[in-house]
Formats: sequence, structure tokens, C-alpha cells
Amino acid sequence: MKNYRQQNLFKMKTPQNNIEKSPEWGTFKDSLRAPVHRWFTYPAGFSYKAVEYSIKRFSIMSGQTIYDPFMGSGTTNIVAKSIGINSYGVEAHPFVYRIAKAKLCWDILQKDAYSFIKYVRNNLNNEVKKISNNGSFNINNFFPELVMKCYNEKTLIDLFIIRNFIQKYEMEERIREFFFVVLTALLRHISSAATGWPYIAPKKKKISSEAKDVLTEFCLLAYKMIDDLCTIKRVSTKNYNETKHLVINGDSRDTNEYIPTKSVDHVFTSPPYLNNFDYSDRTRLELYFWGEAKTWGDITNQIRTKLMTSATTQITRNDPKYKISDELKSNCPKVTDFLNTSVYKLSELRKIKGGKKSYDLMVSGYFNDMFRIIKDVYRVLKNDSKAIFVLGDSAPYGVHIPTDTLIGDIACGIGFKNYNIEVLRERGGKWSKNPQRHSVKLRESIVILNK
Repeated sequence: MKNYRQQNLFKMKTPQNNIEKSPEWGTFKDSLRAPVHRWFTYPAGFSYKAVEYSIKRFSIMSGQTIYDPFMGSGTTNIVAKSIGINSYGVEAHPFVYRIAKAKLCWDILQKDAYSFIKYVRNNLNNEVKKISNNGSFNINNFFPELVMKCYNEKTLIDLFIIRNFIQKYEMEERIREFFFVVLTALLRHISSAATGWPYIAPKKKKISSEAKDVLTEFCLLAYKMIDDLCTIKRVSTKNYNETKHLVINGDSRDTNEYIPTKSVDHVFTSPPYLNNFDYSDRTRLELYFWGEAKTWGDITNQIRTKLMTSATTQITRNDPKYKISDELKSNCPKVTDFLNTSVYKLSELRKIKGGKKSYDLMVSGYFNDMFRIIKDVYRVLKNDSKAIFVLGDSAPYGVHIPTDTLIGDIACGIGFKNYNIEVLRERGGKWSKNPQRHSVKLRESIVILNK
């Protein structure tokens, strides 16, 4: 495999935008402080500043179109809207897609939002009294055990009542979806158990939440998010409301139904890293709370089966789709040779490792899917344009998979002219003292595909 590099493609600083390249561009840290972006701290997020920089660096102008095939909670699309650029976004996870769609809806009448907050204020305590006087009511009947372990009874009853208000109160759908995000964003903040991303530890108590009142926190967060909408509209380009943003709950491996060929001027995305991170499971608390799933099986059937391969929890070992595809073999023979060798090593290591994780099939399934996605990205991109991928490599069972160079070589096999790599940061150092972890040095990179 040939590794194309251009170390100065993402310069440290330019007069054009005064933005410095940051090793945190592959994380959500910047977005935690930014209006609207911070509404939902999805653990797979990346920095909105990286999107801004890419748009300016490659001179994407008002009226042009940017596309994110792994939209997540909408970072790329929100930046595009604020700058006055059209966008497409595809997200396979239906719950996360719903969050992104709500974050892109800025034309909410404040008076309507304030009316609902007032309704909650005036009616919550009355509903609590009704429930307390109802001898047959049992909050345990409404939620799976995990949810019960994350909240004390009073807190959960308050959350339950507000959830019902949101679902039943007569209001515009855009207002309903706004408050759906408000309550969703509140869930981990108000929990008495350790529910920080990405893991939930019900047995570990979070002392900082013990004194938090649900009604107070709900109202404070709602007011803050309303203010975020005012802020982002004020600082965005004047024609932001004239831009078009098509966001799709679908499969980025094939977007023929939604995105026309050669209709996109720029792609900025961050695909799942090949690190056995189960994206469907990371929203389990939220899915359980809203009643969209009750069991692991529900999540598998409704979400896990729809996502591209990036976790061993998705894999059934006798499923032929996890073998390297004929199309990948035909277009990218050198990549296929490397993958075959790596998959064989992983299949042998699996026999002697505890847990016997299916890393071998995860790797082959991942690159099968990435081949199809990059092929579709090539289709939608205009000539002489670029696709930016922020991603990290991995080393399951200590077998190094250089994802950035493999993605670049796959792209060249599909038809991209060449690619460049810019390393953002080194990864994995915090695990160096763990004897169960590998010692392979990892990195996070920006891969620029040139069509």
C-alpha cells in the first residue's frame, strides 16, 4: 500500500480563519461549549471547528453543498446551516437521527416554547399528587430495570410525567421535538447513578445529582436551549434560513434514492472507528426511557442490524456478509491481501484469547461496508472536489489495522485520484500500564480523498 502524505494540508494557522489545528478535532470537546451543538453529547462526536476549517480551507461557498454520510447528531450540517451552505446528512441510528433533525430546526416560536414550560410548571405537582393518590400506580411497570437503577423514585416519576406532557400536549411538531431533545439531554445530568458517556454504572452513585430537582433542571435547560437558538441565529450568516438541508434516516452505503450523482461539493465526516464500540448500545438509557426499546434484543432488531459493522456485538459468525466481498477484492487487490493476512491472524488469536471476540469478522465486515460507502461518496461528489474523513486506526488483539491508509487505498481503487493524510494526535497512551492491552501506538488522522 502506498501512503500519500502532505503534512501542511491542514496548516497550523491561517489568516483566513484564524483557526489552529487541534488534536481535539476528533473529539466533541469544542462542541460542548457551542450553542445547539452541545444539546446532545453523543460520544461519537467531533469538533465543529474542524468542519468550519475544512469549509474555509477548501473554499466551499454559499449555495454549495456539503455531505456527511455519518451524520450522527448533526455537527457537519449545523455548521453548514450557520455558514449558509446546503447539506445532506445520513444517519442509520433512528434515535440519533431524530436528535440531529431537531437540532437543525431553528424556527421555533419562543412564545410557544415558553407556554409549554409554563404548562409543565403549573401541572407537574398536580400530576404527582394524582399518582400518589392512585394506589394501583407503580412506576416499575413503565420502565426496564436499568432505568429504575439510574433514578430514585421521585425523580423518575417527575421525568415520567414530563415525558407524558411532551407526548400528549397539543403543540407544533417542531416544538414537541425540541422538548424531546430537552428531556433527553436532561436524563444523564439528573441521574443519581454514574451515567457519563459512554458507559452506565448503576451501582456507582453520583453525589452531585442528589439535590437536583427535576422541574428546576428541566426549566433551566429549556431556557438555555431557547437562548442557544437565539444565539446561533444571531451569529449565523443572514441567509441561513434560505439553505436546504436534507437529513435522512437511512443507509449511507447506498444513497441513490436521496442524493443525486455529482451533486455534492464537499464531504466532511467521521466514520465509526474500528474499536469495537457498539453505537446502538450507547443510547440504551435514552431508548429505554422513551419506550423505544425494552431489551437488548429490541435494540439489536431496531438499530444494531441497521448500522455498518464496527463492533463484535453485531456479528453472527456463520453470516457470509462478513467475508471480504468480491467487489472489494476486484477493485483493491493489495488492500485485500493485507486484510486477508490480518483476518487470518485475528481468527487464530481468537482461539486462544479470553472472550473469543470476533475481531476477524469485524475487520472484514468493516471494510466491506467502508468500500460501499466510499464508492457512494465518489458517486455523489463533483469532479475536482474532496472528501474529508476523520478517523482512527486500531489494533484488535494487537494486530495493527492502519485504517487511514486502507481507506485511502480503497478510495484510489474506486477512482479517487489520490489521498493525503494529516495526523491529528497519538492515541492509546493512557492504557500503557494495562497488561491486558496491546502496546501498539495508535493515531487519529484526517484523510483527504481527492476526486
